[in-house]
Amino acid sequence: MNGKRSRIMSSALLVAGFVLYFLMNEPQTTHAMHIMEGFLPIPWAIFWWVVFLPFFILGLRSINKIVKDHPQMKLLLGVAGAFAFVLSALKIPSVTGSSSHPTGTGLGAVLFGPLAMSVLGSLVLFFQALLLAHGGLTTLGANAVSMAVVGPLVAYGVYRLITGASGGQRVAIFAAASLANLSTYLVTSLQLALAFPAETGGVLASLAKFAGIFAVTQIPLAISEGLLTVLVWNWLQAYNAKELVQLRLLKREESL
Repeated sequence: MNGKRSRIMSSALLVAGFVLYFLMNEPQTTHAMHIMEGFLPIPWAIFWWVVFLPFFILGLRSINKIVKDHPQMKLLLGVAGAFAFVLSALKIPSVTGSSSHPTGTGLGAVLFGPLAMSVLGSLVLFFQALLLAHGGLTTLGANAVSMAVVGPLVAYGVYRLITGASGGQRVAIFAAASLANLSTYLVTSLQLALAFPAETGGVLASLAKFAGIFAVTQIPLAISEGLLTVLVWNWLQAYNAKELVQLRLLKREESL
């Protein structure tokens, strides 16, 4: 009875968290985009595509192995992708030509590793560019490097570091999701700074400018994303403990 009541409470908190999150971060359609289509100079757009493609290829191999070894994980892969799609669709206008928003990539990186998330995250960006006019195809490489490559790498590394040091798992999830968000926008700031260096101070001055403007909205978003991801993790523990054990994210006795 107590277990059932705990699961109901966990689900209620999850729903309440989503509703509160959506109310606080209502999408702004007029500026809803990642680095928008055509905003980057062509050489930089090509450069970021070249950086991104090897991670995408390795990510396809990673997902293929996951599905082959654990076919029952297909639904959980879909959940990770959907979580990233919904969260990253929430936009708050920020630096000209870009926007602030949660990323949702930390959860998938913890569950399946950063390489798998490079594919899921890039698919999210692709469909947002086509269906929601968020971002673009020429800038997809740049957006994917920041959100689908660097963010998941940071999330996975932070999660492993904290859990390896015998830190609490919920603390690790919170830190992974929050820092994945912040690292995404540090990379976005660097991409914009490299493409548009300041006349005085060059790339570093431009980086400080972009990162400083992003920080106003991104730090609160990163904290709220971390809290929301912990709620989703609690829900997965309640209803998908078997899958988490198979992914070696839970000790077997914790699922009983």
